[in-house]
Amino acid sequence: MANLATREAYGKALVELGKENKDVVVLDADLSKSTKTADFAKAFPDRFFNMGIAEGDMMATAAGFATCGKIPFASTFAIFASGRAFEQIRNSICYPELNVKVVATHAGLTVGEDGATHQSVEDLAIMRAIPNMTVICPCDDVETMAAIKEVAAMKGPVYIRLGRSSVPTLNNEADYKFEIGKAVTLREGKDVTIFATGIMVSEALKAADLLEKQGIDAQVINIHTIKPIDEKAVIEAAKKTGAVVTCEEHSVVGGLGSAVCEVLSEYCPVPVKRVGVMDMFGESGKPAELLKEYGLTAENIVEAAKAVVENKK
Repeated sequence: MANLATREAYGKALVELGKENKDVVVLDADLSKSTKTADFAKAFPDRFFNMGIAEGDMMATAAGFATCGKIPFASTFAIFASGRAFEQIRNSICYPELNVKVVATHAGLTVGEDGATHQSVEDLAIMRAIPNMTVICPCDDVETMAAIKEVAAMKGPVYIRLGRSSVPTLNNEADYKFEIGKAVTLREGKDVTIFATGIMVSEALKAADLLEKQGIDAQVINIHTIKPIDEKAVIEAAKKTGAVVTCEEHSVVGGLGSAVCEVLSEYCPVPVKRVGVMDMFGESGKPAELLKEYGLTAENIVEAAKAVVENKK
């Protein structure tokens, strides 16, 4: 499998979009080399706007572009998009339901050495709580490129969460179809369901292989759209396997795990374990070291799966 960061795929997708649709405009908060919007700036300088280190102004300007019929993609690091610009996203974009795409890079612990101040592990929870907002977290470069094209075609505000580090390519570009709000079953199984999002999808697949060697048949479902979550897929999977594990590079508070538990508590209560950051700040370190330190590895998923399988007996 190839390895490419989802932010790299974002840069490539923007250039393709720019060729196809002249209404696409891109805004960035002086981080274009890191967010990869620099690719678009080079190809279409008249439709690129560096707003400086002023994320609130950037979101308000993006809202203005949307009122004029443009399709603005506004990018910065996840910690700044969901934190500094929260009020503008809530009041200027989501309240009037404007057609703005907020694409946040450098999410989660894998920002690495930048440490807790730059490791956004709350952004999914923050964005999921805003009415009218669609929230997407792709698992690889193929899914990212497909998601960017899909959200450009829909009307309304979207938050897309991308990572800094390279991740394995799991999907086949030739036949992959991205549908907003539609979960993707990557592996069938009968004993336990592992719901994963973003970079944790590849770890979930590794965990399923390890579980198979221990006699546990796990199915793996990629939840790329956190909101609206695919309730039907969640309920059917829980009824089928009777036990659930959720995996995310995000706090266990308010993200994928919470979204899945909200559905299950109403329609199909089953034993659940949430694999994620346990309501704490991160530290500075290498991405792989941090994932291990905070319990976000395939081995951690295996332990969670064994626990929920035991609980349903």
